[in-house]
Amino acid sequence: MKKILFIINRKAGTDREKRLEGAINRHFPASKYDVRITHLAYLGHGADLAREAVVNGVDTVVAVGGDGSINEIAQGLVDSNTAMAILPLGSGNGLARALKIPLDVDKALQLIVANKQRPIDVGYANEHLFLSNAGVGFDALIAEQFKHTKKRGLLGYAKLVLKSFSSYNPEAYHISIDGRKLDEKAFLLTVANGNQFGYEFKLAPGASVFDGQLDLCIMPPVRFYHLLPVSIYSLLGNIDKTRYLKHLTGKEIIIHSNSLQYLQVDGDAVPVGGDGSVKLTIKPAAIKVVVNE
Repeated sequence: MKKILFIINRKAGTDREKRLEGAINRHFPASKYDVRITHLAYLGHGADLAREAVVNGVDTVVAVGGDGSINEIAQGLVDSNTAMAILPLGSGNGLARALKIPLDVDKALQLIVANKQRPIDVGYANEHLFLSNAGVGFDALIAEQFKHTKKRGLLGYAKLVLKSFSSYNPEAYHISIDGRKLDEKAFLLTVANGNQFGYEFKLAPGASVFDGQLDLCIMPPVRFYHLLPVSIYSLLGNIDKTRYLKHLTGKEIIIHSNSLQYLQVDGDAVPVGGDGSVKLTIKPAAIKVVVNE
Protein backbone atom coordinates (compact mmCIF):
# COMPACT_ATOMS: atom_id res chain seq x y z
CA MET A 1 0.00 0.00 0.00
CA LYS A 2 1.38 3.39 -1.01
CA LYS A 3 2.20 5.79 1.82
CA ILE A 4 1.38 9.42 1.00
CA LEU A 5 1.79 12.42 3.27
CA PHE A 6 0.04 15.72 2.49
CA ILE A 7 1.68 18.72 4.17
CA ILE A 8 -0.65 21.71 4.04
CA ASN A 9 0.33 25.33 4.54
CA ARG A 10 -2.75 26.52 6.42
CA LYS A 11 -3.31 29.90 4.81
CA ALA A 12 -6.51 28.73 3.18
CA GLY A 13 -9.85 29.19 4.97
CA THR A 14 -11.62 26.34 6.78
CA ASP A 15 -14.19 25.76 4.00
CA ARG A 16 -11.47 25.49 1.40
CA GLU A 17 -9.63 23.03 3.62
CA LYS A 18 -12.71 20.82 4.05
CA ARG A 19 -13.17 20.77 0.25
CA LEU A 20 -9.49 19.93 -0.16
CA GLU A 21 -9.63 17.03 2.29
CA GLY A 22 -12.77 15.75 0.51
CA ALA A 23 -10.96 15.87 -2.85
CA ILE A 24 -7.93 14.02 -1.37
CA ASN A 25 -10.21 11.26 -0.02
CA ARG A 26 -11.93 10.92 -3.41
CA HIS A 27 -8.69 10.51 -5.36
CA PHE A 28 -6.85 8.40 -2.77
CA PRO A 29 -9.23 5.72 -1.43
CA ALA A 30 -8.21 4.04 1.83
CA SER A 31 -8.31 0.63 0.08
CA LYS A 32 -5.28 1.59 -2.06
CA TYR A 33 -3.44 4.32 -0.17
CA ASP A 34 -2.22 4.98 3.34
CA VAL A 35 -2.83 8.75 3.44
CA ARG A 36 -1.88 11.15 6.22
CA ILE A 37 -2.69 14.86 6.25
CA THR A 38 -0.71 17.27 8.40
CA HIS A 39 -0.17 21.05 8.64
CA LEU A 40 2.76 23.41 8.87
CA ALA A 41 2.98 24.79 12.39
CA TYR A 42 6.24 26.78 12.46
CA LEU A 43 9.05 28.03 10.23
CA GLY A 44 11.15 25.04 9.19
CA HIS A 45 8.39 22.54 10.08
CA GLY A 46 8.09 21.44 6.44
CA ALA A 47 11.72 20.28 6.34
CA ASP A 48 11.31 18.46 9.67
CA LEU A 49 8.14 16.70 8.51
CA ALA A 50 9.75 15.73 5.19
CA ARG A 51 12.84 14.25 6.91
CA GLU A 52 10.54 12.28 9.22
CA ALA A 53 8.59 11.02 6.18
CA VAL A 54 11.83 9.75 4.59
CA VAL A 55 12.70 7.82 7.78
CA ASN A 56 9.15 6.38 7.89
CA GLY A 57 9.36 5.11 4.30
CA VAL A 58 6.70 7.46 2.89
CA ASP A 59 6.51 7.06 -0.92
CA THR A 60 5.37 10.59 -1.77
CA VAL A 61 5.21 13.83 0.20
CA VAL A 62 2.71 16.30 -1.28
CA ALA A 63 3.56 19.95 -0.68
CA VAL A 64 0.26 21.88 -0.52
CA GLY A 65 0.91 25.61 -0.76
CA GLY A 66 3.10 28.15 -2.53
CA ASP A 67 6.77 28.34 -3.48
CA GLY A 68 7.90 29.10 0.10
CA SER A 69 6.36 25.99 1.67
CA ILE A 70 7.40 23.82 -1.33
CA ASN A 71 10.99 25.01 -0.84
CA GLU A 72 10.86 24.17 2.87
CA ILE A 73 9.52 20.65 2.27
CA ALA A 74 12.07 20.03 -0.51
CA GLN A 75 14.90 20.71 1.96
CA GLY A 76 14.00 17.50 3.80
CA LEU A 77 13.82 15.34 0.65
CA VAL A 78 17.19 15.98 -1.05
CA ASP A 79 19.00 12.72 -1.97
CA SER A 80 16.18 10.53 -0.63
CA ASN A 81 13.93 7.87 -2.18
CA THR A 82 10.80 9.78 -1.17
CA ALA A 83 9.29 11.75 -4.04
CA MET A 84 7.77 15.23 -3.80
CA ALA A 85 4.47 16.14 -5.43
CA ILE A 86 3.02 19.64 -5.65
CA LEU A 87 -0.53 20.84 -5.06
CA PRO A 88 -0.09 24.51 -5.99
CA LEU A 89 -2.16 26.74 -3.70
CA GLY A 90 0.19 29.75 -3.56
CA SER A 91 -0.10 33.01 -5.42
CA GLY A 92 2.88 32.92 -7.84
CA ASN A 93 3.34 29.12 -8.09
CA GLY A 94 6.64 29.48 -9.94
CA LEU A 95 7.84 25.87 -9.71
CA ALA A 96 4.40 24.38 -10.43
CA ARG A 97 4.10 26.52 -13.57
CA ALA A 98 7.64 25.62 -14.67
CA LEU A 99 6.74 21.92 -14.31
CA LYS A 100 3.35 22.50 -16.01
CA ILE A 101 1.49 21.21 -12.95
CA PRO A 102 -2.20 22.20 -13.18
CA LEU A 103 -3.39 24.91 -10.78
CA ASP A 104 -6.75 23.12 -10.59
CA VAL A 105 -6.87 20.93 -7.45
CA ASP A 106 -8.57 17.90 -9.03
CA LYS A 107 -6.25 17.88 -12.05
CA ALA A 108 -3.18 18.22 -9.81
CA LEU A 109 -4.42 15.31 -7.66
CA GLN A 110 -4.96 13.17 -10.81
CA LEU A 111 -1.33 13.85 -11.69
CA ILE A 112 -0.21 12.60 -8.27
CA VAL A 113 -2.27 9.42 -8.79
CA ALA A 114 -0.60 8.92 -12.22
CA ASN A 115 2.75 9.24 -10.36
CA LYS A 116 5.16 9.97 -13.23
CA GLN A 117 8.42 10.88 -11.49
CA ARG A 118 11.52 12.64 -12.69
CA PRO A 119 14.53 13.89 -10.69
CA ILE A 120 15.02 17.66 -10.70
CA ASP A 121 18.11 19.76 -9.96
CA VAL A 122 18.23 22.02 -6.93
CA GLY A 123 20.34 25.12 -6.47
CA TYR A 124 22.14 26.34 -3.37
CA ALA A 125 22.85 30.00 -2.60
CA ASN A 126 25.42 29.71 0.19
CA GLU A 127 23.61 27.15 2.39
CA HIS A 128 20.08 28.07 1.22
CA LEU A 129 18.31 25.68 -1.15
CA PHE A 130 16.34 27.10 -4.08
CA LEU A 131 14.19 25.35 -6.66
CA SER A 132 13.21 28.21 -8.99
CA ASN A 133 15.61 31.13 -8.51
CA ALA A 134 17.80 33.17 -6.18
CA GLY A 135 18.59 36.86 -6.58
CA VAL A 136 20.62 39.63 -4.98
CA GLY A 137 19.31 42.72 -6.79
CA PHE A 138 16.04 44.64 -6.65
CA ASP A 139 14.10 41.37 -6.22
CA ALA A 140 15.95 40.69 -2.95
CA LEU A 141 14.97 44.12 -1.61
CA ILE A 142 11.32 43.55 -2.58
CA ALA A 143 11.35 40.06 -0.99
CA GLU A 144 12.65 41.58 2.26
CA GLN A 145 9.89 44.25 2.23
CA PHE A 146 7.25 41.67 1.20
CA LYS A 147 7.97 39.77 4.44
CA HIS A 148 6.60 42.71 6.42
CA THR A 149 3.53 43.50 4.35
CA LYS A 150 -0.02 42.20 4.76
CA LYS A 151 -0.92 42.67 1.07
CA ARG A 152 -0.08 39.32 -0.55
CA GLY A 153 -0.38 38.28 -4.18
CA LEU A 154 0.62 40.03 -7.40
CA LEU A 155 -1.05 43.33 -6.48
CA GLY A 156 0.83 43.63 -3.18
CA TYR A 157 4.06 42.80 -4.99
CA ALA A 158 3.44 45.35 -7.76
CA LYS A 159 2.70 48.09 -5.20
CA LEU A 160 6.04 47.46 -3.48
CA VAL A 161 7.89 47.56 -6.82
CA LEU A 162 6.36 50.92 -7.75
CA LYS A 163 6.98 52.36 -4.29
CA SER A 164 10.62 51.26 -4.02
CA PHE A 165 11.80 51.71 -7.61
CA SER A 166 12.76 55.40 -7.54
CA SER A 167 14.88 55.15 -4.38
CA TYR A 168 16.74 51.98 -5.46
CA ASN A 169 20.39 52.35 -6.47
CA PRO A 170 21.63 49.45 -8.63
CA GLU A 171 24.80 47.94 -7.18
CA ALA A 172 28.14 47.15 -8.80
CA TYR A 173 28.83 43.42 -8.55
CA HIS A 174 31.94 41.28 -8.99
CA ILE A 175 30.84 38.03 -10.59
CA SER A 176 32.64 34.78 -11.32
CA ILE A 177 30.84 32.18 -13.44
CA ASP A 178 32.76 28.90 -13.75
CA GLY A 179 35.94 30.94 -13.28
CA ARG A 180 35.09 33.63 -15.84
CA LYS A 181 35.23 37.10 -14.20
CA LEU A 182 32.71 39.89 -14.82
CA ASP A 183 32.07 43.30 -13.28
CA GLU A 184 28.49 44.43 -13.77
CA LYS A 185 26.20 47.14 -12.47
CA ALA A 186 22.79 45.53 -12.26
CA PHE A 187 19.18 46.31 -11.36
CA LEU A 188 18.35 42.58 -11.28
CA LEU A 189 20.96 39.89 -10.75
CA THR A 190 19.12 36.60 -10.62
CA VAL A 191 20.28 33.01 -10.87
CA ALA A 192 17.61 30.69 -12.24
CA ASN A 193 17.19 26.94 -11.91
CA GLY A 194 13.58 26.89 -13.16
CA ASN A 195 12.30 29.16 -15.91
CA GLN A 196 10.12 31.54 -13.92
CA PHE A 197 9.43 33.73 -10.90
CA GLY A 198 5.74 32.85 -10.84
CA TYR A 199 2.63 34.46 -12.41
CA GLU A 200 4.25 33.43 -15.77
CA PHE A 201 7.03 36.06 -15.42
CA LYS A 202 10.14 34.52 -17.02
CA LEU A 203 13.64 36.00 -16.77
CA ALA A 204 15.30 32.83 -18.08
CA PRO A 205 12.74 31.30 -20.47
CA GLY A 206 15.19 28.59 -21.55
CA ALA A 207 16.17 27.52 -18.03
CA SER A 208 15.29 23.98 -17.03
CA VAL A 209 15.27 22.12 -13.71
CA PHE A 210 16.52 19.07 -15.64
CA ASP A 211 19.64 20.43 -17.41
CA GLY A 212 22.25 20.36 -14.62
CA GLN A 213 23.13 24.03 -14.91
CA LEU A 214 22.22 27.48 -13.60
CA ASP A 215 21.18 30.47 -15.69
CA LEU A 216 22.62 33.86 -14.72
CA CYS A 217 20.33 36.76 -15.64
CA ILE A 218 21.81 40.28 -15.50
CA MET A 219 19.47 43.21 -16.04
CA PRO A 220 21.36 46.52 -16.31
CA PRO A 221 19.98 49.63 -14.57
CA VAL A 222 16.59 50.53 -16.05
CA ARG A 223 14.43 53.64 -15.97
CA PHE A 224 10.86 53.71 -14.66
CA TYR A 225 9.38 53.77 -18.18
CA HIS A 226 11.28 50.55 -18.97
CA LEU A 227 9.27 48.58 -16.36
CA LEU A 228 6.31 48.09 -18.72
CA PRO A 229 8.29 46.68 -21.71
CA VAL A 230 10.40 44.58 -19.31
CA SER A 231 7.20 43.10 -17.79
CA ILE A 232 5.67 42.43 -21.22
CA TYR A 233 8.81 40.73 -22.61
CA SER A 234 9.06 38.72 -19.41
CA LEU A 235 5.44 37.51 -19.73
CA LEU A 236 5.91 36.74 -23.43
CA GLY A 237 8.97 34.66 -22.57
CA ASN A 238 11.45 36.44 -24.85
CA ILE A 239 13.20 38.92 -22.54
CA ASP A 240 16.49 37.04 -23.00
CA LYS A 241 16.44 38.18 -26.67
CA THR A 242 16.21 41.89 -25.76
CA ARG A 243 18.71 44.57 -24.68
CA TYR A 244 17.22 44.41 -21.18
CA LEU A 245 18.94 41.14 -20.26
CA LYS A 246 22.36 39.54 -20.40
CA HIS A 247 22.13 35.77 -20.07
CA LEU A 248 24.91 33.28 -19.21
CA THR A 249 24.94 29.67 -17.99
CA GLY A 250 27.25 27.80 -15.62
CA LYS A 251 27.51 25.44 -12.67
CA GLU A 252 29.19 27.64 -10.06
CA ILE A 253 28.52 31.36 -9.71
CA ILE A 254 30.07 33.65 -7.10
CA ILE A 255 28.64 37.14 -6.60
CA HIS A 256 30.27 39.77 -4.41
CA SER A 257 29.29 43.30 -3.46
CA ASN A 258 30.37 45.26 -0.38
CA SER A 259 26.82 46.39 0.33
CA LEU A 260 25.14 43.02 -0.22
CA GLN A 261 22.67 42.55 2.67
CA TYR A 262 19.84 40.36 1.39
CA LEU A 263 19.37 37.45 -0.91
CA GLN A 264 16.03 36.08 -2.09
CA VAL A 265 15.58 32.32 -2.49
CA ASP A 266 12.32 31.29 -4.17
CA GLY A 267 10.86 34.67 -3.15
CA ASP A 268 11.86 34.56 0.52
CA ALA A 269 14.47 37.02 1.81
CA VAL A 270 17.43 35.76 3.84
CA PRO A 271 20.35 37.83 5.18
CA VAL A 272 23.78 37.57 3.56
CA GLY A 273 26.39 37.34 6.27
CA GLY A 274 30.18 37.51 6.14
CA ASP A 275 31.95 39.50 3.44
CA GLY A 276 28.98 40.17 1.14
CA SER A 277 29.60 37.12 -1.07
CA VAL A 278 27.08 34.58 -2.33
CA LYS A 279 28.20 31.29 -3.84
CA LEU A 280 25.58 29.59 -6.02
CA THR A 281 25.93 25.96 -7.05
CA ILE A 282 23.79 23.30 -8.68
CA LYS A 283 23.06 19.81 -7.35
CA PRO A 284 21.81 17.79 -10.33
CA ALA A 285 18.92 15.29 -10.07
CA ALA A 286 18.63 15.86 -6.31
CA ILE A 287 14.89 15.33 -5.69
CA LYS A 288 12.37 13.03 -7.35
CA VAL A 289 9.29 15.04 -8.33
CA VAL A 290 5.91 14.00 -9.68
CA VAL A 291 5.73 15.75 -13.07
CA ASN A 292 3.26 16.33 -15.88
CA GLU A 293 4.44 14.40 -18.93
